[in-house]
This record gives sequence, C-alpha cells and structure tokens, in this order.
Amino acid sequence: MTQTIAARLDAVRSEMTKANLDAFIIPRADEYLGEYVPERNERMLWISHFTGSAGMVIVLKESAAIFVDGRYTVQVKQQVDGTLFEYLSLTDTPQIEWLTETLTRDARVGYDSRLHPLSWQKSAETKLAKAQISLVSVEENPVDLHWQDRPAPSSSPVVLFDAKSAGKTSLQKRLEIGAAVAKAGADTALITSLDSFCWLLNIRGSDVPCLPIVLGTALLHANGDMVLFTDLKKLPAGINEHVGEGVTFCDETELKSALNKLADTKLLADPNSANAWSQLTAQQAGATLVAGFDPVSLPKAQKNESELAGIRACHIRDGVAVSRFLAWLDKEVSAGNFYDEGVLSDKLETFRLEDELYREPSFDTISAVGGNAAMCHYNHNNGTPATMTNNSLYLVDSGAQYLDGTTDVTRTLAIGQVSDEQKKMVTLVLKGHIALDQARFPRGTTGQQLDAFARQYLWQHGFDYDHGTGHGVGHFLSVHEGPQRVAKNSNDVALLPGMVISNEPGYYRADEFGIRLENLVTVRHCEALANAEREIFEFEALTMIPMDSRLIDKALLSEAEINWFNDYHRLVFDTLSPLMRGEELAWLTNATKTI
Repeated sequence: MTQTIAARLDAVRSEMTKANLDAFIIPRADEYLGEYVPERNERMLWISHFTGSAGMVIVLKESAAIFVDGRYTVQVKQQVDGTLFEYLSLTDTPQIEWLTETLTRDARVGYDSRLHPLSWQKSAETKLAKAQISLVSVEENPVDLHWQDRPAPSSSPVVLFDAKSAGKTSLQKRLEIGAAVAKAGADTALITSLDSFCWLLNIRGSDVPCLPIVLGTALLHANGDMVLFTDLKKLPAGINEHVGEGVTFCDETELKSALNKLADTKLLADPNSANAWSQLTAQQAGATLVAGFDPVSLPKAQKNESELAGIRACHIRDGVAVSRFLAWLDKEVSAGNFYDEGVLSDKLETFRLEDELYREPSFDTISAVGGNAAMCHYNHNNGTPATMTNNSLYLVDSGAQYLDGTTDVTRTLAIGQVSDEQKKMVTLVLKGHIALDQARFPRGTTGQQLDAFARQYLWQHGFDYDHGTGHGVGHFLSVHEGPQRVAKNSNDVALLPGMVISNEPGYYRADEFGIRLENLVTVRHCEALANAEREIFEFEALTMIPMDSRLIDKALLSEAEINWFNDYHRLVFDTLSPLMRGEELAWLTNATKTI
C-alpha cells in the first residue's frame, strides 16, 4: 500500500531521531545536480507530492516547510498539504538563514552530501556554525531507506554516437581536454555533468527524460585517459572500439573506492556543479582540490562544422513539423474548433513523430492559452489544461531531440481577433528580437553585454520580462547548455563562433496574456566586416518557422525592421517550401507573405 505523506514524514523523522538530527534537508536536485531528475531520484516529490522543477523541503521534528519560487506559488498549494507543510519562498526566505532563526544553538541539521554542490555545503556549514548549529552529512538518505515503491533505475542501453556526426573522435576530444586539465594545474578532472562525459565519449542514452544522456560520473586524466563509472549492464557491444584507447568502464559503486585512491592527486572539480560528496571524499583521501569550471563545457559549446551541419538539418525538418502544426491549428480555429492545452501539445508532437530521427521532446512543451501564458514556465500537466478561447493569444514553447541536433522554439499566435494593445506588445518584443538577431559584436563580448539589445524597446515603454534572453543549446544533448548565457546578470563567458544560443525576449501581463518569440541562432564570423579593425561576430538564424504577422503593428516598425521580417520569412519559405505540399504549402505561402 502506498504510504501517505504524513507516514513518509514520520518515517524520515524516525531516522532523524536515530541520528540525533533536529532538521533534514531534501532538495529537488539529485546526485547528478542536473536540470532534469529521473523518476527514481524525485525525492522531494516523494516527500511532498510537489511536481515542480525547483524547490526544497526541510523536515523538522514537529513540522515541515516547502520552499518554492514564484512560478509555483499557486501550484504548491494545489499539490502540497498545508496542514503538513508551511509554504515559503525559495528566493525571499533563504533556507539556511531560516534554519538559524528556527533552530536553537547546538541543533544538528542533516543533509545528503550527494545532493548538494560543494559551494552550497561550505556556505551552509559556515552560516550554521555562526549560530552554533552543526551541519551533519548522513551516510544513507532517510528518503531512500523508506521509499517502498521506488522506481527501478533506467535499463536503456548506451547509444554509440557516430564520430562523423560528432566531428571528432573520443580520443581527439579526450587528448584536447586532458591538455586543458594539465594547463589548469591538475592531474585529473572530476567530470560530473552528464552531457560532458557523454560528449567526450561520443555516447548518448535515455536515462533522464528530455535529456539524451547516461547516468554516471567520470575521471579524466591529463594524458586523456578516462574512467567512466556507470551501470555496466547498459554498455553495448563494440563500445571499447568506439571510444578508442585509454577508456575504462567501472560500475558506479566503485566510484568511492576510486576517489579514495586519489591521495597526492591534484583534482580539478567545479564546486558549483559537482556534488559535495565526491569532492570531500577525494579531499579526505589526500587529494588536493583545484577549483575550476568543467573543462568540457566551453569546447562542447563551440560546435564544429559537423555538429552545426546536423543542427541546421534538424532545424529544417523541425521547421516543417511545427509549420504543419501551425497550419492545422489555423484551419481548426477557422472552423470554430477549440482545443485544450494538452491536446494542442500532443498534436504538435504527432508532426515531429513522423521524423525517423526524432527521439523525444527536449523539454516539457509549454502550451499556454490566455492568462496561463503569463506564467513563463507554465506546465499544463500540473493542473487541468485550459481550453483556448476565441480572440486571444496562444503561446507554444517546444523543442525536440533529434539524432542530429536539438531544437527549441517559441511562437505566439493569434486565435481570432486580437487587441491593438496585444499587437503593440508583440511588436515591441519583436523589435527586441530583431535587435539581438542583427547585433554585431567584437570578440570578447558576453551575453550580459548584449541582453539590453532585446529589452530596449520594452524598457522605453516601461515594460520588462523576468527571465533570461538566451541560453546555450547542445548537439543532441541538453537544451539548456552552458556556459554561455544572455541575461541581465549572466556571467563573463564570451560568445564564440559555433556557440548556439536562444534569442527569446518576451512580455507577460498577469492573468491576461503572455508573449515570447524565440529562435535559435549560432555565432559566426561577420564576413561583411572582413576588413574591420577587430574580429567581429554576428548571429546566423537556425530556426525556420514563420512568426505570426497578424500580431504585428507595422506602424511601430522601422523600414530596416520590416525588411528583416520580410527577409526572414523569405528565407523560411525558400527553405521549407520544397518540403511541403497542398494546403500546408498554401498556408506557408500565406504565412510568409510580405508585410
């Protein structure tokens, strides 16, 4: 029989009593600290029934609290029992400070060091110590001990990713990254980002929804040799020949033993992305920790020509699939047929499923009608999907994992007639999209420096949006790939040729409507300025899908912006029209006509 939430809390508290703990922290993250968590590792969901993608639960002896961000203030009250949990803000109520105010001196706070980065562990330990409270690592997670119907681990086999598609062999990549490890003053690097070691070994998998990776952890030595700790039962025939010399595969249970053998080793690890357990285990064994970024992340972000060829190809096919969906939607609306958000999301995927290279969505589709679109990370699966209404806006943000690339696109669509105010706001968002798309910038420019390009027109009218303008995207890997970003407060990572990022300004009016226009672009050398005094870069559009011209107030656009809109639609038509037929081609012809 499935345990009630109250029974689960009691079970955790019984383990806390055995370990003399006054509190126990349960983050949403799992031991791999990635964005997506496999069903087996959804510990916060198990203890609370909360399905959101971010948050934390803290269990005390007599009570419990759940911390969520602004996206989930409504959802958390629908899913989580308010008689068992206090609802608190993840951002406005820092959890460690809350503990210092809630607990008395000499209290003991338990945590699982596998589920937190080292940077968090160090900060939490310091803050708690000032209040004379101890941070205590548990050997076994109380949730794992009492999770009676815990899902089994994924048994999906590792997929060998063709070196021709990857553009380099695993050995070439490992030698290059190994040299970077040595340059950083280390002997070995701890590679914990799942997409990093999959990229290094030219392998993929399906252990995590929407992310074609394999679960595991790797150690990469400065000479290019590498050990991957993973489920050995998933390894296919021929993998040793595929990855080349210098790679050893071990069961994941052997990682602790390997870390214990790193005495006198300088271990490069990212304290912000690798879990505390792995680094503390190595340090306690006598290793010297060298703090630094994942050495794979930057080379992985700079796609080579083979990777870009696959990315361009999949975007053309994805453009056909999404355009066919948009043609279907227009026809249905014209006939007076209105569907709910879930039906629309599923229908969109049916068009992608016709592609033999399609594998799965690259994230949960955001299919949002009316006021739901004002929640920029809305998920129709977290409640009852709303049905579209006439004379409204519909926002659909979706992406796909193809064997040759990853896509992510958002379109805002007119359902019937829309207001002049809505057209104005869509057009201001479009102007920002165009400004970023057309940006030219010298080597060394960061996404933070470009972010205002996309916001300037909204700012001039007193508006803004509360999400980043762009994120990196992988090559049949993570749809949210670092280290580059475009945001107000991003980082100092410069944009470099081959990087793929999203261009997605938006605007959201609470309870009324939401707008986002998103294309993926890649950074390239600006050939038009070949004789410039400095090396200049620009963006190349990858997404080939019409934008809804019915939502544009042409009077708000400059001649140059009108030309951009028409040139983009001409490119979309020329690219997609040979692949479309009949009514769908007629729709494309109309959707891309000159404004």
